[in-house]
Amino acid sequence: MKHSTTQQTRRGHRGPARQLGRTLALVLPVVLVLSGTLAVTRVNWSGNSSDSVLTATDVTSVGGAKNAAPRAPQDVLRDRLLTELQEKNPGIALTHLQQAVDERPSLGRHCASIARALGRAAVRAYGPNRAQSFARPVCDTAFASGVAAAHR
Repeated sequence: MKHSTTQQTRRGHRGPARQLGRTLALVLPVVLVLSGTLAVTRVNWSGNSSDSVLTATDVTSVGGAKNAAPRAPQDVLRDRLLTELQEKNPGIALTHLQQAVDERPSLGRHCASIARALGRAAVRAYGPNRAQSFARPVCDTAFASGVAAAHR
């Protein structure tokens, strides 16, 4: 009986893909733990030890993080218009949305999402039929689509 002449691979060596997979399996958890740790801590360069660690409770507290970044202009505008919608009416909020977009064209790409949010809020405040009566051609028909989405 003749044995085969092909060289068989060693049992423990299955190629570079397996080696790479094992390396990633060992390194990836370490990287994830370190990046998570660094995300919730910060280095205190001022020497004041009382404020050296930012904890998860600081971030999730009612006031937000102690050193919170300023909010995006579209978020500030959306919140202001939603408050205006509750206090006055959706027509005034839509007029002010159009004015804000005319004054700051960079807000134009957020106009439709803000108008849809106003439409959904109008349905909650006024009901679907009355909310639709406030529709204006601001940001195409985004307000009307927000009303329709909230009505479904």
